Amino acid sequence: MSGQTVRRAGIRQVAAAAGVSMSTVSNVLNNPQVVADSTRLRVEAAMDRVGYVRNGAARQLRGAPSAVVGCVLLDTANAYYSAVARGVEDRLAEADCVLVQCSTDVQPEREERFLRLLEEQSVRGILVTPIGSHLDRLTRLHARGTPVVLLDHPRDGTGLCAATVDNVAGGELAAAHLLELGHRRIAFVRSETAVRTISDRTRGIRRALRKAGLDPVRSLAEIRVGQGPIETVATQAAGSLLALAPRPTGVICFNDATALAMLRGLRLRGVRVPDELSVVGYDDVAFAAELSPGLTTVRQPTYHVGYAAAELLLGETEPGHRHQEVLFHPRLVVRDSTAAPHPG
Repeated sequence: MSGQTVRRAGIRQVAAAAGVSMSTVSNVLNNPQVVADSTRLRVEAAMDRVGYVRNGAARQLRGAPSAVVGCVLLDTANAYYSAVARGVEDRLAEADCVLVQCSTDVQPEREERFLRLLEEQSVRGILVTPIGSHLDRLTRLHARGTPVVLLDHPRDGTGLCAATVDNVAGGELAAAHLLELGHRRIAFVRSETAVRTISDRTRGIRRALRKAGLDPVRSLAEIRVGQGPIETVATQAAGSLLALAPRPTGVICFNDATALAMLRGLRLRGVRVPDELSVVGYDDVAFAAELSPGLTTVRQPTYHVGYAAAELLLGETEPGHRHQEVLFHPRLVVRDSTAAPHPG
């Protein structure tokens, strides 16, 4: 009848349909290795007939961990985070867990709200790329019983697990490549937010300049872009770059999406890449090799970072778990968007 609530079948109905005890049904659900195969198959067939669905909330009340894991990222629409999330999801699927993704859009209030909502839902744990450098909120969350693993952020002396990439080394790789080609004035197009990955890459770029005997104050121009459609902000950045005097001969973009928009902005202004300006991206997402020219970029093992972070989170409920940081190393991929600076 319309409006009538249909009650879920319980293990009592399954036991009756299979002709076994309720304890046998419980063992099939929780300890299938102790049940004979023939009995297990009969019980599973009965579950299908009566429409039995396991009650996750009831399992948690009995002390079983939740099958739901939260993942709080800066921007799930970004190709980098999509690849990271796929690694997370694949590892969780192996453990019969489901992933809930949230985008903070680099807004602290959204981060705070998502963390609170996930904690209220008693999720198994939370993977998070924090916006700022202060991790007290996350350590308190962990201490209250919701495991937290830092994703794309170092441990920084906390008692949390972390899976991240050496972004200082990545920034150094990008700058060292341009320096080896002969560039002596470089621009870095970066976001204006205080995200740790960006500040670390900046450190790496400056370190490469100092190693080359150059003063970062004179040799590096930082162009900060705000929030908004990447095509708009990167096109504006292209205009700012070309207005600099003296004009840099090489530019490093904080991700490949920005580099793509930068290439478009330069093309609209009649600037040839790499003849007049070399462009380096960061991440090596799928489209980087398909651009014209192909994008020189810093490759991150995105999928593996996500997979490792999920592995760390699942380990939080295991006896003897030790907090650790899994550090991955980036790699420079040279394509056609970089060359020696044009004479004169």
